[in-house]
Amino acid sequence: MQRAVIEKAAEARGDSIGEWYAEKRTASNGGRPELERLMRDVDAGRHRRVYVFRLDRLTRMGIADTLAVVKRWRDQGVELVNLADGFTVPPPGVEGSAARVAELILAILGWAAEMESLTRRERISARRELAAARGEPWGRPSRLSAAERRGIRRRAAAGESVRTIATALKVPKSTVGRVLLSPVSQNPPLRAGVRKADRA
Repeated sequence: MQRAVIEKAAEARGDSIGEWYAEKRTASNGGRPELERLMRDVDAGRHRRVYVFRLDRLTRMGIADTLAVVKRWRDQGVELVNLADGFTVPPPGVEGSAARVAELILAILGWAAEMESLTRRERISARRELAAARGEPWGRPSRLSAAERRGIRRRAAAGESVRTIATALKVPKSTVGRVLLSPVSQNPPLRAGVRKADRA
């Protein structure tokens, strides 16, 4: 359906579609090889006009990414024809209503991208505060177990260098350094086990 709409619109403008770019997977399942191929072709000057069925089909990675692509193509002199949403983004230097609409669309996209970024930061901040209130860890999980962190402290106390410890554990020196600089409370103490025969 999308192809039929694009072909009809291109024909009305006297264009013939020279190349199709259609992703076979969503952005959440990996990269966007077709978008990347399109970007390379635009950079190489192979296209003067790009048709999209709808703007949100262009990047699907957020408004900020969409705005970046639209502005990049516009600066390169490429016209972006957005069919379902009913507007065209011409390159700079074009006068008339289409140019004014393009400026308005870019302004709206810029505002929406800023709001998207602000909302994302607020969600992250709220999640961090909730984790702190619950006593849950925040950020990446530690690449070291509690036992390994205790071992690092013991080896450092015995005089081993950070480099020697890092090499032995096959971790970056910065990881060892963070363990040694972190409060002892972040490294759970050893639990002492009492055998039955040792009990009074």
